[in-house]
Amino acid sequence: MRILSRLLLPAIILLTAAIPLSADDIFTVVIDAGHGGKDPGAVNGRNQEKTINLNVALRVGELISKNCKDVKVIYTRKTDVFVELNRRAEIANKANADLFISIHTNSAKNKSAYGAETYLLGVEENRTSANLSVARQENDVIVYESDYQTQYAGYDPNSTESQIIFEFMQNEHQKESLEMASLVQEQLTGYAGRHDRGVHQAGFLVLWKNAMPSILIELGYISNQTDMNYLVGSTGVETLSKGIYRAFDTYLKNFRSQTAANSDNVVSSSARTGGSESDQASAAEEKPSDSEPVFKIQFLTSKEKLRAGNSKLKGIRDFETVHEGGVYKYMTGATNDYEKAKSTLSEVKKSFKDAFMTAFVNGQKTDVRKAAEAARKNNAK
Repeated sequence: MRILSRLLLPAIILLTAAIPLSADDIFTVVIDAGHGGKDPGAVNGRNQEKTINLNVALRVGELISKNCKDVKVIYTRKTDVFVELNRRAEIANKANADLFISIHTNSAKNKSAYGAETYLLGVEENRTSANLSVARQENDVIVYESDYQTQYAGYDPNSTESQIIFEFMQNEHQKESLEMASLVQEQLTGYAGRHDRGVHQAGFLVLWKNAMPSILIELGYISNQTDMNYLVGSTGVETLSKGIYRAFDTYLKNFRSQTAANSDNVVSSSARTGGSESDQASAAEEKPSDSEPVFKIQFLTSKEKLRAGNSKLKGIRDFETVHEGGVYKYMTGATNDYEKAKSTLSEVKKSFKDAFMTAFVNGQKTDVRKAAEAARKNNAK
């Protein structure tokens, strides 16, 4: 059970998110070609996954750069080099990227398996052994890294239990990730004519530290002769790349439209709602210090602003709202006490199973784990 205790804390980590762009700002997309260098990925004869991934990644980037002048394209690798999974996330987070696309090629013992599928981080209600297998296969790259047990919070690539725990990591941008994943899958099966294996959620290490909408694409099966011939051929590379580009173009247009419509609403415009004036005055007196880490529990998102007493709030009256990305985010339990926040999270999860913890310092989002460490040090003084 030791691995469970080491993984539960990362399961509620939410990394710093980039502030939403205005409609005219540069949009940054990070394109990640899976595997590379000493890690070939899946192999069939002389054909290697790392090469297929890179060919498509570079072409997708070229199409975006050529056709979307207001988009900055960043690659995690542009040549046949090995890049650690943590480093891929660092590249995206440091660039304050708005979207992360990881490109991969699948493989299976069953040579008849074929088709494309797209993933986002999370857990499906009806988890399948196939999803677990795909994630484990892509996560196995960490054995090429030194000290991976520490880097990935005790993750064991040979443990099904470990894989399941990592699936429960929450991603603040799940809605946007699902949108992009659905658009990609639609293009891969429609425009590119690939067999539709659907959109799924699973625990991919390359996605778990990303602070932006993120997806992982499995282009096809290198283990299937027909799929492989398509994946390594110039026609296949071009069609798949154009399909991903077309999906990105639609996502970008939707993003620009939504951002323009909500340009007068920014992250800092959070307002306290609900309760009487006396309730709010009392809450203000108990307001935690912004100079110390402040922990909050995000429990709900809604396209419409809800007032206290609305049935969707399930009895929670003391809450804050933030209007961001076209939706209202509802948070409760603001406190400088990390242990109290954990207790609040446990209670809130009884009504909102997808609730998760966030952390702020001086009004800016920060890493929950680092905030917890800082809070413990403050309490020890």
